[in-house]
Amino acid sequence: MKGKIALLAGGWILVVLFSWTWEFYHNKNLEEDAMLKSGRAFFQQIVLTREWNARHGGVYVFADETTPPNPHLKNVRRDIPLPDGQLLTLVNPAYMTRQLSELAEKYDGLQIHITSLKPIRPENAPKAWERTVLESFYHGTKEYGAFFDGGYRYMAPLYTEKSCLKCHESQGYKVGDIRGGVSVTIPHVIAPQLPLGGGHLLIALSGLGIILLVGWRLRRAYQTVKEQSMIDPLTGIANRRHFMKRLKEEYQRSLREQHPVALIMADIDSFKAYNDTYGHIEGDQCLLSVAHTMQESLKRPGDCIARYGGEEFIIMLPNTPLANAAHFAEELRRHIEALKIRHESSAGGDIVTASFGVAETEAGDADYEAVIRRADAALYAAKKAGRNRVNAVV
Repeated sequence: MKGKIALLAGGWILVVLFSWTWEFYHNKNLEEDAMLKSGRAFFQQIVLTREWNARHGGVYVFADETTPPNPHLKNVRRDIPLPDGQLLTLVNPAYMTRQLSELAEKYDGLQIHITSLKPIRPENAPKAWERTVLESFYHGTKEYGAFFDGGYRYMAPLYTEKSCLKCHESQGYKVGDIRGGVSVTIPHVIAPQLPLGGGHLLIALSGLGIILLVGWRLRRAYQTVKEQSMIDPLTGIANRRHFMKRLKEEYQRSLREQHPVALIMADIDSFKAYNDTYGHIEGDQCLLSVAHTMQESLKRPGDCIARYGGEEFIIMLPNTPLANAAHFAEELRRHIEALKIRHESSAGGDIVTASFGVAETEAGDADYEAVIRRADAALYAAKKAGRNRVNAVV
């Protein structure tokens, strides 16, 4: 009996030890994956913010003790004095990144550092670990992420854009060169190794719950950033960038499976006149109504609609021949007419209408954008023929 008890006890210890070992390494992998995704999300948010700033050539803010004029910014219009004695100073992408970093560290302990092997600002010189990572970027490394005592470090390269050359061309950079990188240090307390004992299972489950909660929040933040980069903020449908990605994927699938992909390009007729007559607020509401009407008309999960630009929309219908797509476009045209949105300045009537161009992929297409060009040409022909009609490329 004693031997059996000892054997059972030994077996139970082995089972518990195996369970603890598996949980420990499993949780570690989950944690590393969650922190890596978090670092990517923070980095992408920084890149998007910098791109917005660069597209506007920097932004002007009131200069004060927290935002003094940037001594490293060589721009004759850096400072603009106002009649009341206040001073507006130009904040470029690098300066904005530094200010965001200070706010993040103040409220969340998050550290953001823009750095380079050839910094203009001395404070942007890399730390020892950043220098090593920066050098690795020049040898093909795409990103870096690792735990250290008390936190997690993530870093990815910054590439030279055309807008960057105003400040960095004198350093010898060209468009596409790696100019430096942004490091993100996320504060994180690593739990001590769980001891073997009667209570280790409860502790392991508690730790797993905390990690899953943190991972869920980080994934949610990452998902939010990702969705924002794919959605048109006005209409709530996909934006052009996301659509082009979907079209490329569907085009490649169509080549493998030998089925056509149909495209419908739609343009609201006389929309500039509508804006001029009713104002941009009503114009935005018109775009929203038309977009939602067309989106609700989609019948299959694989169908995709996006705002292509201004008052222009584009719809992808996988595995759909041209005739069916043209029939569907006619349905959309009638649905938009049925909205009966007043448009007294329309060239073709007194309500909002739309014109449609339809095309499908062909075996001889050089790339996935060829069908867009044909659909656009068909749309142009529909406009030229009098608007409020469907034209299909045969």
